Amino acid sequence: MSADKITRMANQIAAFMASKPHAEGVTGLAAHINDFWEPRMRRQFFELIDAGGEGFHPLVLEAANQIRRPAEAA
Repeated sequence: MSADKITRMANQIAAFMASKPHAEGVTGLAAHINDFWEPRMRRQFFELIDAGGEGFHPLVLEAANQIRRPAEAA
């Protein structure tokens, strides 16, 4: 999946979660990615985060520490 698509999808979740109380939005965003994104997608997500997280909504950056980091690909 392209970096743009990963960023866009995470930002769409953040836009929805931004309407909730802040802490609930952060937790909800992380829970959604943990529950619905396969390890390959989360691996790509963390590659972008580790490279500086450019283009991500601030809520995504805040939630990143609550998202499960998948094991490295074999």
